[in-house]
Amino acid sequence: MTRITPETLPAELHKAADTVTRLLAKLDDASVAEPSELPGWTRGHVLAHLRGIADAMARQLEYARRGETIELYDGGIEGRTKAIELAAGHSLAQHTEAVTAALGSAVAAFDALGPEDWQARIAYRNGTVLDGGLALWRELTIHASDLRLGYGPETWSRPFCEHLVGFLAARVPDKYKLVLQPTGLPQLSIGSGGTSIAITGMLTDIAAWLAGREPSLGSLRATAAADGVELPELLPWPAGQSAAR
Repeated sequence: MTRITPETLPAELHKAADTVTRLLAKLDDASVAEPSELPGWTRGHVLAHLRGIADAMARQLEYARRGETIELYDGGIEGRTKAIELAAGHSLAQHTEAVTAALGSAVAAFDALGPEDWQARIAYRNGTVLDGGLALWRELTIHASDLRLGYGPETWSRPFCEHLVGFLAARVPDKYKLVLQPTGLPQLSIGSGGTSIAITGMLTDIAAWLAGREPSLGSLRATAAADGVELPELLPWPAGQSAAR
């Protein structure tokens, strides 16, 4: 399984930010107001959230450099929700300016880190700067797919999918052990329960399902004791702000 490190993560953040920027160029004012993949959210809501999470992560690093921590969003979850609702109806030009600036600031902040900076503490998940960088990678990649602009989970890279599988192993209910059998790749298991379920399909579909997204290639199959079964219900995303919404 590919392991993302401080040496490799900045390049992944650049690629994810470039994808969002490229997708922005496909929009016009009318399409910004159209539904996204997220229930109740337009593309404008998703863009407002992308701007917000990028700004928030840049702020986490700013405080980490001073040896301090600060909550992810001004005003916590209520402040986050209010900011998204206020900005969701902005014009494409406003979204483009805001999202581009936020992405540029966040990516530049991670680019500027020294080797010793990645383990500095941040408030996000009571973790480290590396945790924040991985979170931003997840947010940009997953929400780019939520924009419904031809960049679905089938485009996710193998390193990203493998990272997502490891991160979202926490969603497996205690009673299950999921034996993941991605097509053409080595199998791996997540969860430690007594009931084993084999999940077979493309790696991108497995990752999408774990992330609460629609498997875009339609390849998933679940079996238990050689019999076909329904895909199991998963637990919520790991605690904290996440790309669940």
